[in-house]
Formats: sequence, C-alpha cells, structure tokens
Amino acid sequence: MKITVVGAGAVGASCAEYIAIKNFASEVVLLDIKEGFAEGKAMDLMQTATLNGFDTKITGVTNDYSATKGSDICVITSGIPRKPGMTREELIGINAGIVKNVAGALIEESPETILVVVSNPMDTMTYLAHKVTGLPKNRIIGMGGALDSARFKYRLAEALDAPSSDIDGMVIGGHSDTGMIPLTRLATRSSVPVSEFLSGERLDQVREATKVGGATLTKLLGTSAWYAPGAAVSSLVQSIACDQKKMMPCSALLEGEYGLTDLCIGVPVILGRNGIERIVALDLNEDEQTHLKNSAEGVRKTNALLG
Repeated sequence: MKITVVGAGAVGASCAEYIAIKNFASEVVLLDIKEGFAEGKAMDLMQTATLNGFDTKITGVTNDYSATKGSDICVITSGIPRKPGMTREELIGINAGIVKNVAGALIEESPETILVVVSNPMDTMTYLAHKVTGLPKNRIIGMGGALDSARFKYRLAEALDAPSSDIDGMVIGGHSDTGMIPLTRLATRSSVPVSEFLSGERLDQVREATKVGGATLTKLLGTSAWYAPGAAVSSLVQSIACDQKKMMPCSALLEGEYGLTDLCIGVPVILGRNGIERIVALDLNEDEQTHLKNSAEGVRKTNALLG
C-alpha cells in the first residue's frame, strides 16, 4: 500500500507520522514545493522508525510527482494555513489554484488513486477536486467531519468528566465555524444519551465550543492545528487502506442524499477499499434538517467564488 501526502508542513508531516506509526502502509511519499523540506521531514521521521517500531518507508521529494506514481491513496494538505482572524472562506483564492494543480498532477501519475482533501476551505476544495478530475464520487473524500467529530467528543468528555473511550458523537454539515452541526441529540456515553448526564444549557456550551474548535486553536497557536488533523487523516486513510468499513462523517459529493445536490458537505459515510462505500442516511429531526440546509447554503456561497 503506497500513500502520498502532498504538503510537508505541520499537518502533512503529522499525517505521514501517524500513518507510519500505525504500520499499515508499505510506503509514504511526502511531497512539497520547498527545496529539501520534504526530504528533511522524511529523514527526521525515518530516524524514529526503530524507536516507534514501524517499518513503513517514508520518502521525501521536492515537487517530483513521478515519485508518487502508483499511489493507492493521495492526501492533499497543501495550501496556506488559516491565520488568526482569517476565515476558511478567505483562503479560497490561493488554495483553489494549488488544489487544482496538485489534484491534476496526482491523477496523471496515479489514475486509480483515492483522493483525500484536507486543504481549506475543505468542502469547496473537495468540490473543486471533483470538478477538475472527473473521478467517481466514491474516490474523492473531504476530511473535515472526522476532525470536527473528534473535537466534539473531546468537548463532551470534558463536560462529562469521562474518559474519551466512553464517548460517541458526530458532527455533520460544512467544515466551518458557522456550518458544522454537532449532533448532541445522538451523542452517547457508553450507549446512554449524553442528555441523561448534561443539561440543555451545558450541551449548548459543548456545541458552541465545538463549532469554534479550529478558531480557538488558531488563536492560541498563531496558526492552524496539526496533531488532531493529522490523526483524523490517518484514521480515515487506514479505514480505506485496510478495508475497515468504518463509519465517519466526511465531505462527500451529494446527488440527492439529504435532499441536496451538486455540493460536497459532511455526512456519515462508510469508508472501505473503494473509498466511500456508502453514504449513510440519518433520520434527522426538523431542527437538524434546517441547520443542514442552512449549512449547505453557506457552502454553496463559497463554491460560487470558484468562478
């Protein structure tokens, strides 16, 4: 199993590290446009192999897409990161050009690959990847929902003063501060609804803290987060590579599902060897349906900027 990660910055390097440590890939190619940068990151990571007990080979290359040939899965993290005060939507002008060029170069070398898009604004960049590559809808996946859900479960565990392993929860909708929809109604602690333990007011606080999870970290760090995004990507990639058929919320191209068409937005999917094996239809209540519709309108407005 060969996996390519484009962009050797903090997020891309974290992706490569977590994928290697999980030891399910034979090779990870790390590619960047900065001379020597990916090579240095790859060498540094390979020097942890005997310490962390993995056999995955990590190779770094500078803008040489021929080295990615035959990749089963390609992860696109490249683009400028979000800075304090910057919305994901403000990134679109620069990142759209980057994603368009990167996706085209990857498909040229690996026409059967599955693309995982991380670059922001993620739903719009996933939609763009569909438009420029023409790949089947199962083979292009946006990462955002897996990360948002991890942040949701972190906030729930914090509120419940419970171990994270007890918590299950999901975030759907757009990967933005205003678009994401933490499904507090469906969240559980060891199969018991969290509403049995937390008041409506406390759940509202969890919901709002989740929605600004990325912005909170950006304010604290001065740049985008990287550990959790890297871990989210590695979990998604592992489910595909190992045909685990895990259910995760991911940005998928909808063609009538949830009453939405011609956009990519976060919904639960089954991830297996073919990429998106199935889009799962949740029985949303009226309020959740309204939030999803509003979130979709926000994504469409951002998509319109691609023109």
